[in-house]
Amino acid sequence: MKTPSEKSAGRPGFSIPLLFMHLACAGVFFVPGGWPAFFIFVLMYVLHVFALTAGYHRYFSHKTYQTSRTFQFVLALLGTTAAQRDPLWWASHHRMHHMNSDTEDDVHSPRHHGFWWAHIGWVMNRQLCETDLNRVKDFSKYPELLWLNRHPYIPAFALAILLLGAGSVLNLLFPTLGVSGWQFVFYGFFLSTVAVYHVTFCINSVAHLHGRRRYDVADDSRNNWVLGLVAMGEGWHNNHHRYAVSTRQGFQWWEIDLSYWILRALQRVGLVWGIREPPRSVLTERKP
Repeated sequence: MKTPSEKSAGRPGFSIPLLFMHLACAGVFFVPGGWPAFFIFVLMYVLHVFALTAGYHRYFSHKTYQTSRTFQFVLALLGTTAAQRDPLWWASHHRMHHMNSDTEDDVHSPRHHGFWWAHIGWVMNRQLCETDLNRVKDFSKYPELLWLNRHPYIPAFALAILLLGAGSVLNLLFPTLGVSGWQFVFYGFFLSTVAVYHVTFCINSVAHLHGRRRYDVADDSRNNWVLGLVAMGEGWHNNHHRYAVSTRQGFQWWEIDLSYWILRALQRVGLVWGIREPPRSVLTERKP
């Protein structure tokens, strides 16, 4: 049975903070560019995409590997600085998506609600901002995660202040670098965050409309190689919907899954363990 929040799927919404994040990207035209701007943009982009794909998705939503409580919080905090709310909210909605993928009960299905709604419309619906903690009982027992759930935008605001301070200090110490505090804010926070928004949103929209289907699953999920690259492995979406508990989503050697390889590196130093692989029966399975 759908909750009141889920019954609201498809209704229009509007988010002033989301609009502000997009409009603020215009600030890049008023600050220095060059390699420092490119560096901070790429650094924050990679950190945030990894925190969302390896943290919010593969760990908090599907528990495809294990880690310590300390590193669990590091993933949660880093993911929250990406301004996509907190891991409890994110995982609660994502688990519901897998239970009802591309049915009328799926709150971000392009099949039933259209591309715009699946991509960004559902995020702007205030009724869908609620977190059903019953869906994430395994993680809602941690006070630090509940704190992030109650204050999901404080870490993002703190990151913007940190970038402003870091850029300002570098400008003071190494003026020849051409770095400024606002450069770091506009490239490293606003532009990078909005880029991460649309790359992750594309998994809900584009990856259910465009790409190849290796597996004959009940939903419309597809493998999209472009998203596989820019979303650090999340674009192998049909693979994921066939075997969601696998840490690795690029099932073939040529399906680049950067998040998986970073997790493998973290396993070597003992930060994560219990990484799960797709069984051979799934790897050799073909559509009828």
